[in-house]
Amino acid sequence: MEPLIALVVGFTAARLAGLLGADTLAGWQPALRAGLVAMFLLTSIAHFAPALRPDLVDMVPPWMPRAGLLVTITGLLEAAGAIGLIIPATARWAAGGLIALMIAVFPANVSAARRNTAQGDPLGPRTLLQILYIAAAAATLVRTPRHPAAAIRTA
Repeated sequence: MEPLIALVVGFTAARLAGLLGADTLAGWQPALRAGLVAMFLLTSIAHFAPALRPDLVDMVPPWMPRAGLLVTITGLLEAAGAIGLIIPATARWAAGGLIALMIAVFPANVSAARRNTAQGDPLGPRTLLQILYIAAAAATLVRTPRHPAAAIRTA
């Protein structure tokens, strides 16, 4: 639930900043990217926080080797993706990479739910949240006109 809160709060704060004149946050896509940055920085930190890391290691399916290393790698990839979302030249690549990462780690979510680990929320809600996160990242990939008049000219 914390990642969802980070996404919503980050999006809302960025959207408000955009409405108040922060040009780089003007529009829903930059605000959504900011929300995703907040979410992925939060989840990345969890991969290294001593109180949370053991639960994330427990989520890794038992058949996968070196669970600790996999948690470290995914945490670093989440941080890299969050940073990539901030940089306009890499934002689309970062969003695509984060979508691939969310799909790749989903078996850990399934494993955690089936084995009822500390991070093992019920599979239904966990799946719906994962779909929401993937959809949010995918929405940042859609090209939108920079100015409303541009949309009228292309119609």
